[in-house]
Amino acid sequence: MDCVFCKIVTGEIPSDKIYEDEDIIAFNDLDPQAPIHFLVIPKKHITSLAQIEESDSALIGRIMLAIQKLASENNLESYRVVTNIGEDGGQTVPHLHFHVLGGRAFHWPPG
Repeated sequence: MDCVFCKIVTGEIPSDKIYEDEDIIAFNDLDPQAPIHFLVIPKKHITSLAQIEESDSALIGRIMLAIQKLASENNLESYRVVTNIGEDGGQTVPHLHFHVLGGRAFHWPPG
């Protein structure tokens, strides 16, 4: 598979890893859009939120708990969690990932 995030999961591509367990990995974004900006991804290749299945529900819940834990560890009381779906939604890597951004104020609409 030619997925950059799958290569991060296997260690083929290095990352600034901040969390890892048997199913999830989190790492700092290479092009941060906020003072704190990291990605949380499943190790299982899922293209996007549009492709999750019922059997993925526990994994998605564990990702949300990991986000909560990492936000707390980074002293974030307010933060934004974003996942892009498809090209028009701004998804550039076809592997489910959640951006966690914090450390500054955010506005709506996002752009």
